[in-house]
Amino acid sequence: MRSKKFLRAEQASLAWDVPGLVAGVDEAGRGPLAGPVVAAAVILDDHKPIKGLADSKKLTALRREKLFDEIRAKALCCSVALATVEEIDRLNILQATMLAMQRAVKGLRLKPAKVLVDGNRLPVLDVVAEAIVSGDALVQAISAASILAKVTRDRMLDELHAQHPLYGFDRHKGYGTAQHLAALREYGPLPEHRRSFAPVAQAMQEHGA
Repeated sequence: MRSKKFLRAEQASLAWDVPGLVAGVDEAGRGPLAGPVVAAAVILDDHKPIKGLADSKKLTALRREKLFDEIRAKALCCSVALATVEEIDRLNILQATMLAMQRAVKGLRLKPAKVLVDGNRLPVLDVVAEAIVSGDALVQAISAASILAKVTRDRMLDELHAQHPLYGFDRHKGYGTAQHLAALREYGPLPEHRRSFAPVAQAMQEHGA
């Protein structure tokens, strides 16, 4: 029979809150019809606080850009990764998002003891992880990750706009706005469009692609 001392030790080892570095993880670009899905992981430095961290969607583009630079300068470490359009079409958007998050965590220079992920799904990781609904508004490290992911992806879509200005990627960032859908119907899909998404598949049929 196990002693009470052993049982207490065993329970302590299974405690959910573990000491050590904590990384926040979030993604940008699950919903758009074009472009990769981007994920970021951030371990903040408690000795270098960053004011104004919030859900990236609630910040202006200018504010996100400023915070992007501050996060990169002050965080203990951060990592940005993506899953390509090809991976999205092959795996589905949920699994591709999990893959991007997994890559972001693996890309951290320092290994966290715990990972906090925005949402209600967790990628497969080799560390303790917790999913937090609305975490990008509740946990600063997740807020920081959401900003890095959003700014990185927006910059990619701005580059895509420079190559294909008729589609308006600088405004809708790949989301299925009326303008984007009209461009799809008129000009057809680009290689950067997600073939597994219904509006793109329909445009491919209409253009005989």
